[in-house]
Amino acid sequence: MNLIDFSTQKKIQGGDIREFEQLFLRYYEPLCRYACNILKDMDTAEDIVQDFFYYLWKNRNAFSPKLSLNAYLYHSIRNNALHYLEHMAVRQTYANHVFDEFDEKAPADILQEFEMEDLNGVIDATLMQLPERCSTIFKMSRFEGKKYHEIAAILSVSVKTVEADMGKALQLFRKSLEAFMGKEVKTVKKLNILRK
Repeated sequence: MNLIDFSTQKKIQGGDIREFEQLFLRYYEPLCRYACNILKDMDTAEDIVQDFFYYLWKNRNAFSPKLSLNAYLYHSIRNNALHYLEHMAVRQTYANHVFDEFDEKAPADILQEFEMEDLNGVIDATLMQLPERCSTIFKMSRFEGKKYHEIAAILSVSVKTVEADMGKALQLFRKSLEAFMGKEVKTVKKLNILRK
């Protein structure tokens, strides 16, 4: 890290809002373009860059880049953009499972009421409610097709722990989907993806 970077870091750590604003103004547009190249969506790219700078200011006391300031900023935005794409892929995968495996005998008007964005919101909210290990086990089982004994071996837990965490996840997803589709829709219980 050069002297200019070190000086900027120290000023920001000390709460110098003007130094932070200068950093923001200098890097905001190039970082947005960089994120957009990864995400192919400028609105999302801007959100990610803004969130990053908000997090940086909020956690300025811990701001201590090991690399040059330029490398640190671009590396952070790249990681955040890739994490966003991974998160969206998980949501989309589960949404596709729900649509593909929904009981074909469900009334057509019920199926038409499904809005992908709304469903993605339900899935996202439910995944966020799960404890980290529980969420990981659910994704490994439903998205990667791993067997319970394989998951247990990878995570160094017992098969009974995997079964228990899957039970918790499935119960929460059932409740979320039942609420999403309405209490009168009983066929949600026939979703293959929500069966043990």
